[in-house]
Order: sequence, then structure tokens, then C-alpha cells
Amino acid sequence: MTAPSPGRTARLAAHLPQPLRRVAARLPGALAPPVEPGTSTPRVAIIGTGFGGLGMAARLRQAGIDTFTIYEREQGVGGTWRDNTYPGAACDVPSHLYSLSFAPKADWSRKFPQQPEILGYLESLVDRFGLADHLRLGCAVEEATFDDDARCWRLRLQDGTEAEADVVVAATGQLNRPWIPAIDGRDDFTGTTFHSARWPADLDLTGRDVAVVGIGASAIQFVPEVAKQAKSLALYQRSSNYVAPKPDGPISDLARRRFERSPFLLRLYRLSIWARFESRWLLLRKGSKAGDIGRKKFEEGLRLLVSEDLPEPAVIPDYPLGCKRILISNDWYPTLMAPHVRVVTEGVERVTPGGIVAGGEERAADTIIFGTGFASTGFLMPMRVTGRNGADLHERWAAGAEAHLGMTVSGFPNLFVLYGPNTNLGHNSIIFMLERQIAYVLTCVRRLTESGDATLEVKPEAEAASNKSLVKRLDNTVWAASCHSWYKTDSGKITNNWPGPTVQYWAATAWPRAKDFVETAKPSR
Repeated sequence: MTAPSPGRTARLAAHLPQPLRRVAARLPGALAPPVEPGTSTPRVAIIGTGFGGLGMAARLRQAGIDTFTIYEREQGVGGTWRDNTYPGAACDVPSHLYSLSFAPKADWSRKFPQQPEILGYLESLVDRFGLADHLRLGCAVEEATFDDDARCWRLRLQDGTEAEADVVVAATGQLNRPWIPAIDGRDDFTGTTFHSARWPADLDLTGRDVAVVGIGASAIQFVPEVAKQAKSLALYQRSSNYVAPKPDGPISDLARRRFERSPFLLRLYRLSIWARFESRWLLLRKGSKAGDIGRKKFEEGLRLLVSEDLPEPAVIPDYPLGCKRILISNDWYPTLMAPHVRVVTEGVERVTPGGIVAGGEERAADTIIFGTGFASTGFLMPMRVTGRNGADLHERWAAGAEAHLGMTVSGFPNLFVLYGPNTNLGHNSIIFMLERQIAYVLTCVRRLTESGDATLEVKPEAEAASNKSLVKRLDNTVWAASCHSWYKTDSGKITNNWPGPTVQYWAATAWPRAKDFVETAKPSR
């Protein structure tokens, strides 16, 4: 199958004078023309098939680079949107912004996309960009080891086979490993228990006494659905959330037809959403006046809900607005006020064969659902990654993951991490960040293609300088407050979020600076 058309800007770039073409070829994104047919290109291993992995593969195809393989541990693509099938699963970013800018979808059915439609979109990318022949499904990468002599990566796969790659792009994400806390007696429970990311098919909760442990972004969505079926529902929460109204609804047929007829209008609409969300960064700065105003407005409204059955800690957060992700829902608070729903703010002490003990009181349950999130700070786990001179990446990250611009680590040549350390957002779409990273990696791959060198590796001093600046900026955000969130390690180090607006990340990743990297020639034969 031939590579998809590189797009209008790339075709225009192909007709530039040769000196300008060389400059254009180094620019990230669609401006760079595809490599000449027959050009020797690096072998690229992409690990993961979420937005990052499929987006990276699509961009390589557009660049005329077909020497890549996509490894996926499951039997289908989609990443977190394949795994999370709980009732009510949806995204809190508007549909037209939660999609790749170079692969727009004009016919989204709702303003905020639901899980089946997002998964369908991701699956459609395989055919849209001719990726099927590059996929290896049911093929987990257990180890990636850099061969110092051959200057390439050796991959050990779950089935015992091995593979080689010149470049490794890890697109395993931050939210791919469900986490359940170690609670005394959990294994003694005689009922049904599972994590929300492993929702059993055809589960019927009608008439059941259900307990939900952990109230975060997923629980906000599935709890109202569970409450419609359960006889009783107990919610065990460590702290409450800021939950704003969700301006959701179907997209009209007229709007979809207009977007289909006018790609420019679709791009303009997407841009308007991005700009509106970008302004929310003002809420996330430490000492933000906008944040203080927002918190007071929340508290004024939430105090109206406080009652004997719904005490203040159950609905009013005790931390700054934005310290944990601000959630959106239209049916969360009505669910909390339902007569068969109980919010338990005391800490869970233990699980018994027939329920949960919290605050010294045992409450009966025949079903426990853990909405306790993911092991978000264990980047690239459980895959073992070994760099130059036997360096272990997870040992390097023992005190908290760090990477230059969230993508590259010194001592690990040609390893790029998508959605890596400190690239998550609290105010905008992660797809924007992923596209910036994909463009950056593509530029680096093209640089290796043009130079003929074997490796590209970030310098220790460049990585240290960027991380030092990162830490300083993170100290001036609301995430530095004393709230517990998946943005931090147990020690309080913020390893997940980017400390600024997305335009700053765009500027930082617009061009991989040559002075930040060292290139190594291919070994002599």
C-alpha cells in the first residue's frame, strides 16, 4: 500500500528551491516533504496503539517512512479507550479537539465524545493511514536493551522472540496500569470485585449492594449509571472533587454537514475550543485570583447541598481549585443526594468477607468497584529499559521520572517517550501535546535519515537544565499544594504535569536544538 498524501503544505514544500527544501525538511509537522523513494530510513519500533502510537505511525507514513513496526500487547488498538468500557465512559475534552488535527473527524455525534465513538475513531486510523501491515497485536515488549556495539535497540517480546530497532518510540501513556491499594482483607471478600478499567462484560448490578472505593474522573462517570441499578451504593472517598457542569449534547446534522463541506470551518472551530481551554491556565497558577474566585463560587453553590446525610467534607474540597483535575458532570450531585446513596468520608480500614469497614463501622456490600485510578507515575512500567553501559531507566527514575521536554533521557540514545514525564495537562487537550511530541520525534528521525548517523542522544547538561527549570515552574502551580493526586509520587514530586500553557510547550518543541544532542556515527563494518 502506498503512503497517504503528505498534504498540501508538504506538496508545496517539495517545489521549493533545494536550499529551502533542506530547511523545510527539518521543520516539524506536515510542511516537510516526504523522503525520496528508495532512501534508507531508520527502523522504528512504536510501542502502544493509543493516540500517541497511531499518530506517530501515521506521521511516519506521511513522511514516506515505512520502516516501522507498532507493537501492541492486546488484540486490538485503542489503548485506554479500548480498556475502559465502564458505563458512561467519555472524554472531558470536546470531540473536535480530542482528535488528531491532521486526521479530523467532521461527523462527531456529540460535543463530548463517548468511549465507543473515540475507539471507533482510533480504529479508523489504521485503514485511513494504511497501518495494518505494520501492526503486531498481542505482542507485548517486555525488555528494550540498547546494544552499545551495534548502536541499536534489541527488543525481547512476550512470546520469547526478539526484534531489532534503530529508534524506539514508547507510546504506552500514563494511564495504562490500573492501581488498587493494598487493603487488609481484600482477598477475603466473597462477592464481586474489580477495577473500573476492567469492567466485566454484561455485568448486571440490579438489586446489589455496591461499594465504590475511590472517587475520581472515572467514578464521576460510572457512579450515576451504577446508582440507577444498585439497591444501595456506598461511595468511599478520600477527598471530594470540584465538579462543574458538562455542556454536552448532540451535534446537529446541519453542523456536521457544514464541517464536512468546509475543512476550514472545522479547523477554525477546533482552534476556538483550544483557545478557550488555553485560557483556563490562569486558574492553575499558585495564588491565582481567578482560581480564588472560582473556588469561592464553587463553595457557595456546594454549601446548599450540605445536610446531615451529606456532610461538608463529602461535597466541598479542602484544597485549591485545580490541585486535582477539575471534573465535569451534570448528574454527579443529584446522584449524591439520592436516598440509597451514602458518601463515606472516613478512611477505609479493611475489607471483610461481606463488606467494608470505615470509621469503625462495617457496611455490607456484595460488589466492590475500585475507581482508584492508575499507577500513573511508573512510566514505561513494567517494561524493562536498559540504555548505554547497562543503565537501568527505572533505577534512574527511582526518585521520580524525568526527561528532557518529557521525551528524551541521557544515556538512552534514540529512545523517545510520548506522553512522558511532565507532559500531562490540567486545562487543555493532551492530543495537542502528543502532536507536538510526534512532530519533534519525526524531525529527529528525519535528521538521522539525512545525516546517516546511528544515534541521537540528549546531553546530560541539557536534560538537567530543562528539568531544573521545570521544577522551579512547577513550584508556582496549584499542584504544589498539599492535595493528593495522580500527578505526584508518594514523596510529593510532580512527575506528570506540564507547568505552563500549551503554547509554551509548542515553543519549546518547535525545533530540536542541535546543541542539546550528541550524534554518533554508525559502527564501521
